Amino acid sequence: QVQLVESGGGSVQAGGSLRLSCAASGYTVSNYCMGWFRQAPGKEREGVASTYNGITYTYYADSVKGRFTISRDDAKNTLYLQMNSLKPEDTAMYYCAALACVSIPTSGTVAWWGQGTQVTVSS
Repeated sequence: QVQLVESGGGSVQAGGSLRLSCAASGYTVSNYCMGWFRQAPGKEREGVASTYNGITYTYYADSVKGRFTISRDDAKNTLYLQMNSLKPEDTAMYYCAALACVSIPTSGTVAWWGQGTQVTVSS
């Protein structure tokens, strides 16, 4: 049984940083593409970042380029999202996902979802 468990969300002021973690079980992150999505109230879920191995394929949404970094620790079977220079518009529920390796990740390309972790950025 595949389980993706996110942690690391919280409340920060604008300009602050958070690191999200996604611990995977029943699933080897090194063999597949992994990603982060987010959904703000009243908005569609959007792909934030995804990667296969951090080298041959990495995607970032334009809104987070230069501020967010996706990475993996294969030994821990864990995916991370380092978020710096956070803005109020980054406020959303963030979801870890195992997905197909596509140029632009969408909800339709996701095989498994985590339960989500809330990120709130105040101005």
